Amino acid sequence: MNPTKIASALTAAIALASFFTLAAFTSPESHPAPTPPANMHSSWNELLQGHMHDGLVDYKGLVKEKDKLHAYCKSLSSTPPADNWSKNDQLAFWINTYNAFTVQLIVDNYPVKSIKDLNPSVSVPLVHTVWTSTKFNIGDKEYSLDDVENKVLRGKLDEPRIHFAINCASISCPPLRNEAFTGERVQEQLDDQARKFINNPNYNRVSKDKSELSKIFSWFSGDFKKQGTVIDFINQYSKVKMDANAELSYMNYDWNLNEQK
Repeated sequence: MNPTKIASALTAAIALASFFTLAAFTSPESHPAPTPPANMHSSWNELLQGHMHDGLVDYKGLVKEKDKLHAYCKSLSSTPPADNWSKNDQLAFWINTYNAFTVQLIVDNYPVKSIKDLNPSVSVPLVHTVWTSTKFNIGDKEYSLDDVENKVLRGKLDEPRIHFAINCASISCPPLRNEAFTGERVQEQLDDQARKFINNPNYNRVSKDKSELSKIFSWFSGDFKKQGTVIDFINQYSKVKMDANAELSYMNYDWNLNEQK
């Protein structure tokens, strides 16, 4: 073979190999974006600011903006977090996901008196409930509200403050924040949620020797004991500091809808 043709063939082969190598390294499937799309939670932020007042939700108003809410939930489904997203970005995504799909559940079934009215006809506490039966996709994987709370936020991300950030559409749940969580601010937002919830006498009545607490601190006590006691955890955020041996009791939980009248 002509040496010139051999050289040309080698050059072409090298160029082709380089092309496929570059394509492999730049493929979105091989290297997911290290951060979520800019402003991905902006429409959720607008809905919250327009329909959250004094810790209660304007569900009637949200029904009128159902299309915008559905569009946001669809955007969450089509933008699953990549493993190389920061923990803060993942926290913000999954907290917003839990809250948005919960609100969508209420809006799609409005009017209801309680989220528990949407339980399956045959329900088993902690096993088969509205939280386990409400399904949606994030990427190509199916989740329930229970999965997001217990497998992702409490499990994979191991963050106890999510209990003050996710909202189960009920009066005794920590109020839905009137802004979306974002990766840039999620740590300060979670601290703010903890302070507001713990110091609000509608949810917790804290005193030095004897306190009435939200049942959240009983149901999920293990989450708050990883670096001390439940009292140690609460004292990080409470204006009133409890003694280490303070007597604890728990308030009744109101499952009525957290609706603005």
